[in-house]
Amino acid sequence: MAKTKELSKDTRNKIVDLHQAGKTESAIGKQVGVKKSTVGAIIRKWKTYKTTDNLPRSGAPRKISPRGVKMITRTVSKNPRTTRGDLVNDLQRAGTKVTKATISNTLRRQGLKSCSARRVPLLKPVHVRARLKFAREHLDDPEEDWENVIWSDETKIELFGKNSTCRVWRRKNAELHPKNTIPTVKHGGGNIMLWGCFSAKGPGRLIRVKERMNGAMYREILSKNLLPSARALKMKRGWVFQHDNDPKHTARATKEWLRKKHFKVLEWPSQSPDLNPIENLWREKICVA
Repeated sequence: MAKTKELSKDTRNKIVDLHQAGKTESAIGKQVGVKKSTVGAIIRKWKTYKTTDNLPRSGAPRKISPRGVKMITRTVSKNPRTTRGDLVNDLQRAGTKVTKATISNTLRRQGLKSCSARRVPLLKPVHVRARLKFAREHLDDPEEDWENVIWSDETKIELFGKNSTCRVWRRKNAELHPKNTIPTVKHGGGNIMLWGCFSAKGPGRLIRVKERMNGAMYREILSKNLLPSARALKMKRGWVFQHDNDPKHTARATKEWLRKKHFKVLEWPSQSPDLNPIENLWREKICVA
């Protein structure tokens, strides 16, 4: 049997309006072009439930009770690193036997899905205050100011395998909530180390660092590549150089070198690589590599 086409909400509301205006079911059916029995069903629903919306349809009962759903949702909200196996065991102890797939489907209906925890810098209160101060100081900076900045950084590319990951249950757009991230700190090692820079006008030079970088090597890299990059990018007079607070960057000799070269340096909050737009460029480069 063919499925009857569902009436639009506007049509159902019109039927109720005509009924309230004193029209008979037959007259309403002729006016809107539907069967009298359909008109009667819509009017009865409206009288009983005060709505013309579709009511919840009966179906197979959920394997997890509403109370169980609240329990597992509360559990992963408190600890996003809870595994599906942990939740299966929790429900089993409460008398409900389910599979891991059921856990995934249930949490997905609650707006939660399993994702890899985002790696972010380990932030102490002093770092948080510095980042907030930086944001407030530059909140109203015009776009032209940012277009006149050369952003720089070093990055490590893993050639043999990826760093370990951790999965968390989170809601959409909650990837940077502290409970959903993995704090990281800077450390040595890696297979290929690169230094690069770019601006709103495009990429500058990209240099492979073949030895362990120290302050002298960093200054040599800047000496050979920063000004040529600025010229190639056709930066405006008074352009600003950005680098983070790595000890090589903040060393007295490096600061003195930058001062003698008359380079303007953007004051930068510690532990804030995520504020540097070059991170997006590194991510694309690493994916290609």
